[in-house]
Amino acid sequence: SSNFERYLFEASGRDAALIRAQMASLAQSKRFGLGDLQSKLQVDFAACSAREQQIAVAIQSFRAACGYTADPHTACGLVGAAAARERGVPTVILATASPAKFPDAMEHITGARPLLPPRLSHLMTDFERFDVLPNDLKSVQLFISPRARARKADTP
Repeated sequence: SSNFERYLFEASGRDAALIRAQMASLAQSKRFGLGDLQSKLQVDFAACSAREQQIAVAIQSFRAACGYTADPHTACGLVGAAAARERGVPTVILATASPAKFPDAMEHITGARPLLPPRLSHLMTDFERFDVLPNDLKSVQLFISPRARARKADTP
């Protein structure tokens, strides 16, 4: 599921039927109307765009000013926050990914290929583990439940 879909669910007062209908409309016609949610979204959101050159400048400037290398997604946030500050809107930016997730782009922008964080350095060489489950809810619940760290008393 997408963050936008989760947001719509919360904004709708957790109206699952409404969101299910909207997502079905999106799948069928590649569009859906926001209806009563539009006014809520207009209060909660503003938008801007960032070109590749702006992203590169944001990464380089932030790195020079703060010693932190932002990833391209976070750099989009930096560009948007700068535009919001020009309008007097307070901003908070949360880094959304590691620069190592975008090695080619980061090498192009910074001249250096980012390394995986030490805690992930083994990621590409570790043995891959996975389980194949039947495509039904009960099987997935029975698989997850004994492996979960926190459980509700009423779950299997």
